[in-house]
Amino acid sequence: MTYTLGQEQLDGIEEILEKDIFDLGVHCVFLIDMAGNIIADQDNGRVKHDIYSLAALAAGNFGAVSSMAKIIGEEEFSLLFHKGEKESIHFSKVLDDFLLVIIFGGATSLGFLRLKAEEAITKIKKILQE
Repeated sequence: MTYTLGQEQLDGIEEILEKDIFDLGVHCVFLIDMAGNIIADQDNGRVKHDIYSLAALAAGNFGAVSSMAKIIGEEEFSLLFHKGEKESIHFSKVLDDFLLVIIFGGATSLGFLRLKAEEAITKIKKILQE
């Protein structure tokens, strides 16, 4: 499916990222397409990561993991999580064409983050399907 997003939709997505995810104390959150293009992003102003490279690698990583899922008989894995010493990354699929990528530190509860990410994804899906 092809998506054409207007400014109102982009503003709505950015507001969701800010209020539903970023306010949890995460370091950075961005919505990307499966080609690794950034659609919307929020960060705490202290992030020094190259989010453009991260977006491209996240899309590739998700593609590779999707192929692994098929090999073991799963349709897909809709959620990925990589835990680091200082920061961790949480990936969630949004429809078939987008990923929500969240970078956070140890002070953020993974369980609460997952809950809030699912709520945000529901809202983002509604905007994308308008």
